[in-house]
Amino acid sequence: MPTWQQLRDAKLTEYEQAADGWSKVSNRADAARIRVDQEMAAPIHTTQKGEAQTSAGRDLTRLGRNYQYLHGECGLVRTTLNALASELSGVQKQLGRALDDAADLKFTVNEDGSVEYPRSTELPMASGTSPGTGAARPGAPVPYLPGAGEANGDPNKGKAEDIAERISQAVSGAIEIDNRYAKILRELKAPDGLAVTDDMLLDEAHDTRDVQKTVGTYLGKDGIPHGKSAADNKEWWDGLTQEQREEYQTLYPAEIGALDGVPSVVRDSSNRTVLDESRARVRSELDALGPEPPQTMVDAAGRTGSNPDWVLWNAKGGTRFQSQLKGMDAIESRFDRTGIDGLPPAYLLGFDLKGNGHVILANGNPDTADNTAVYVPGTKSKLEGAAGDIGRMTRVWKEAHGLDPSQSTSTITGGTDASHTTVIGHSYGSTTVGAASKAPGHFAADDIVVAGSPGVQTFHGLPYDAGYIQTVPSDEAFGAHRMAVDTDGHSGYWDEDSLSLQNQGAVVTGRYNQVVHP
Repeated sequence: MPTWQQLRDAKLTEYEQAADGWSKVSNRADAARIRVDQEMAAPIHTTQKGEAQTSAGRDLTRLGRNYQYLHGECGLVRTTLNALASELSGVQKQLGRALDDAADLKFTVNEDGSVEYPRSTELPMASGTSPGTGAARPGAPVPYLPGAGEANGDPNKGKAEDIAERISQAVSGAIEIDNRYAKILRELKAPDGLAVTDDMLLDEAHDTRDVQKTVGTYLGKDGIPHGKSAADNKEWWDGLTQEQREEYQTLYPAEIGALDGVPSVVRDSSNRTVLDESRARVRSELDALGPEPPQTMVDAAGRTGSNPDWVLWNAKGGTRFQSQLKGMDAIESRFDRTGIDGLPPAYLLGFDLKGNGHVILANGNPDTADNTAVYVPGTKSKLEGAAGDIGRMTRVWKEAHGLDPSQSTSTITGGTDASHTTVIGHSYGSTTVGAASKAPGHFAADDIVVAGSPGVQTFHGLPYDAGYIQTVPSDEAFGAHRMAVDTDGHSGYWDEDSLSLQNQGAVVTGRYNQVVHP
């Protein structure tokens, strides 16, 4: 239990220095994860074959995940220590002001926190008190003779009591802070082993929530912008210290990962944490349901009907969990393909499991790209079908990069603002694009491509000089540029080596003269 002397003498910079050490480990782990994913894993696909390639790829995936986990857990320790130093600093200053007041008044603070003050010789003495001094303790009035009354008491009495109470409050505050942070620091530990398990990821998510509660007054979620523009968010982020950025990223990965205007590298790292923890949670919930029962069963009469066991399994979320895992596996698969056929690093700019699930994934860094293409899927799009959406924009990237390797290109499944931006709307996603384009000045796109469109909710022409339409609305009177199509099917526009795909690549890179018209 801290005493006032221990609180006075506490060197809080030692906590901050320890936090800096954990910060260095956390940052180095994140840098190592990026190096593993972007520099080490990619060559495996060209230098190794067969089982050697599979084994090396598996080991590097595990290594990258270990670094990701290390980055998060060490970041939590860093933030906790900084918050501890910050809170203790408050009560230490409170104590310091009380001690300064005592010194100014020539009062003496005893080891037990009581305060001795000089008594007036003209006042009556209470039994047990020393001539010329009085003693004030927190919560206990300084003794005075019955009938003398407060008005006739020593003028130093109230001052000494006030100082004693302030000392007591500072020490009590330090005790509460010490107990609260000691508990959370004891919990921030990991088991031995070479692999990060689902249980460890779930424990990390639990640790994050606990640290959020513990340090809420130091770094609350309310400090993060909500409902602001990307420009406003960027201004907020740029105004933070590097330490504050790292702490927000550690404590609130979902919020920072979803924040337009924050650097893509930061959002990617944050969302990978959310993805890892979400996969662990969904796998755990699916495993808890047991193996999937057969959907149908045959009764004694030979009739086929629904299996009640499967109906119950499904009602508890079985099919939903499987679908979510399928979508998350598709995201991981894209991460693993970095470097294959020159494919750039993937940046996870958004991810959640709300509703049908959502993913924003970029091929290449949109913050530094010369050209950006954004794909808006249709209304039936679900996380389960992420592989198809991601694959389409991967093929658009390859086509655009092949047309002009000198320009950097980022193709995105989702949405962002960038330099030369092309928005690609598919099916009812094109309807969304058309509706959004009705507000000039608020839709940051240079070109719009719509494919498989049932209509774009606008009349003659879009409010832009360039618009490229591959299917309905295909009337020449619409006012857009029509592109030739050589593919079939609702989603055939992204078939490899097709003219449909080549035309999109030409628009994305601004090579309009290479667009083939019908």
